[in-house]
Amino acid sequence: MAKQGLNPRYNARQEIPTFEEVAQQVHIERMPTWKNAKHGQQWINTLRDYAFPKIGRMPVDSIGQPEALMCLSPIWTEKHETARRLAQRIKIVLDVAKSKGFRVGENPITAIKDAGVLPKVKVKAKHHKAMAWQDVPPFYADLKTRNAMAAKALMFTCLTGSRTSEVLQMRWAEVDFETRLWTCPPERMKGGEVHRVPLTDEMVAILQPLQAMQSDYVFEGQKRHKPLSNMAMLMLLRRMNVEGATVHGFRSTFRVWAAEVANVPREVAEMSLAHRVGSEVELAYQRSDLLEKRRGLMARWSGFVMGDWAELIAVEALER
Repeated sequence: MAKQGLNPRYNARQEIPTFEEVAQQVHIERMPTWKNAKHGQQWINTLRDYAFPKIGRMPVDSIGQPEALMCLSPIWTEKHETARRLAQRIKIVLDVAKSKGFRVGENPITAIKDAGVLPKVKVKAKHHKAMAWQDVPPFYADLKTRNAMAAKALMFTCLTGSRTSEVLQMRWAEVDFETRLWTCPPERMKGGEVHRVPLTDEMVAILQPLQAMQSDYVFEGQKRHKPLSNMAMLMLLRRMNVEGATVHGFRSTFRVWAAEVANVPREVAEMSLAHRVGSEVELAYQRSDLLEKRRGLMARWSGFVMGDWAELIAVEALER
């Protein structure tokens, strides 16, 4: 190498790592970027279950289209969403390997996609089953008779239209009773942005008695200073024999009510659910979260859910 003008230090043949070795390193390097530990674990678990058994021990430079298809083909139609994510993750690992000099040539995942090797799969969107808004007041009245922590959490979830994880991971430091606000931090929000939820009288009535528990979490589970299980509220719905509804579905219930009954502007209803509204340009200029308008909407929703006569009369008039 020296006689040819090459530096042996930089031109010696390097040992090629296996696919699994590169994947594990990519996982470690990206740990700080995961939204939470669960998402990071899901990333490597997909590769562990569907890629490592077939190509994990192979040198990363020897993986081509046939090897990628060995992983994807068996689950492409039966578990299409999983297969799609698996393809993305294999592609990332191979791209990183190429950038580090362990591979050359086109990424096989890209080649498979461009050539249309795998069949097209039509996937129907699956929506969470939701309770009709007309059925919420009697359901909530039944819920109020129950003392379990899951019932308190479900009441609060129903009133706020929040996601399950946002409510269950809620901490007391996020609640300000003086300004009547719950501020959910960006790391717990799906959109990655802070979300302020105006607290109504009923929401405050649910929260304040729970302070006596002096727990780290507002809705404490069976273990001290640990939140309720993700399944706690769903299991409660099943014990109540509620069919055709899920916990997440209450967000849809609220949204339909806001459109059909409250008749509020779209952006107010969407921001109440922490949805981004408008194009990137609009978002750049519209920086308000419409808190006060949302406060009025949430007060009306609480009134309806609790069977407020004024709201129920308005609904009856609308139906007529």
